[in-house]
Amino acid sequence: MEILRVENLTKIYGKDQTKVVALDNVSFTISKGEFVAIVGASGSGKSTLLHIMGGVDRPTSGKVFIDGKDIYKFNDDELAIFRRRQVGLIYQFYNLIPILNVEENITLPFDLDNRSVKKENLDNLIKSLGLEGRKNHLPNELSGGQQQRTSIGRALITNPAIILADEPTGNLDSKASDEIVELLKKSNREYNQTIIMITHNLEIAKNADRIIKIEDGKIAKGV
Repeated sequence: MEILRVENLTKIYGKDQTKVVALDNVSFTISKGEFVAIVGASGSGKSTLLHIMGGVDRPTSGKVFIDGKDIYKFNDDELAIFRRRQVGLIYQFYNLIPILNVEENITLPFDLDNRSVKKENLDNLIKSLGLEGRKNHLPNELSGGQQQRTSIGRALITNPAIILADEPTGNLDSKASDEIVELLKKSNREYNQTIIMITHNLEIAKNADRIIKIEDGKIAKGV
């Protein structure tokens, strides 16, 4: 079953002599439960693609459908709510709130929605992340790997339609990187979570079911 469809996606910055075509008529689909890696060199357009798929940035033209919904038909407020509930975002530099502890960072999407998370679900997630002994710690009291696991927990807690991971191992050593990749694979395998991972590291990309390569804003291969 299709969970994500990108149609003729184009993103242009600037105009005339400063015009930059970051994405050039990109189209592909991703099925529910797939683990897809999007690879490309710096400046290839892969991060721009991820931000537009996640509703963080609007395209110049083209459409993005998540779970059958044309997300750019939403106004900004509607899009923010949809993104918070249906898109889990994992960043290279974690983006944790420094004054919130692990548990509070993980439950932040629920707090922003004025919703309550089931304690059993939260406890099970924290256990699966290996953070039982760290749930009351602030981000600056955690290792890089623990901070990224917290970030993954925040992305998973709402059971979103898709998880978008932007270079999730880019700020970690090899041991922590391996642990994060295994955690993403576990989320995909055990919970049928759809994961789209941006990376420049081909060895890490090989853990995915499918690889899409971006070159100069276009899909080179892998669809």
